[in-house]
Amino acid sequence: MCSWCWGFAPVAEALVQQARAAGFPLHLVMGGLRTGSGAALDPSTRRYILNHWQAVHEATGQPFRFDDALPDGFVYDTEPACRAVVTARSFDEDIAWALVKRIQEAFYRDGRDVTQASVLAELAEQAGLPRIEFAEAFDSAAQLTDTSADFAWVQDLGIAGFPTLLAERNGQLALLTNGYQSLDELSPLLGRWLERAVSA
Repeated sequence: MCSWCWGFAPVAEALVQQARAAGFPLHLVMGGLRTGSGAALDPSTRRYILNHWQAVHEATGQPFRFDDALPDGFVYDTEPACRAVVTARSFDEDIAWALVKRIQEAFYRDGRDVTQASVLAELAEQAGLPRIEFAEAFDSAAQLTDTSADFAWVQDLGIAGFPTLLAERNGQLALLTNGYQSLDELSPLLGRWLERAVSA
């Protein structure tokens, strides 16, 4: 539920394919952009967010549904969507990546409320997980704990902007990007890191 992450989605997909083709594993970590807010968006915050979405759309070309977006009473809490991805990851990392895409499309392109567990269970099923098994795991203490652990890991690294891509070798992390960059900028950077990792 990060608009720049949605704008970055085609770039991320290409970089994932590039890393996998080189035989490197990938790990998806949830950052927890807007969590714990129980308050509905006020009109000025809604306008600010929609203006931000417009800027992302213009910069990246990714589709957004602006009509009826963020309706009255909407609570912009990213924790449920993050927990859905963490839950999917506990079943299958590839399905977690597929679920991220479905959640982003549902929220930004289709205008669906992806803070609702029923919507997330439907999207998880479309991504390849049995709905009942997903729903039971989603509500478990283990997934709440694992989701909080993701948020804490990101915060401990001082990451405040998304998307962020890190590369890891021998326990050392390298920052590839913090924030949106184009594939033309990032693919050569990732390529150089992969070459060094292979030769190390």
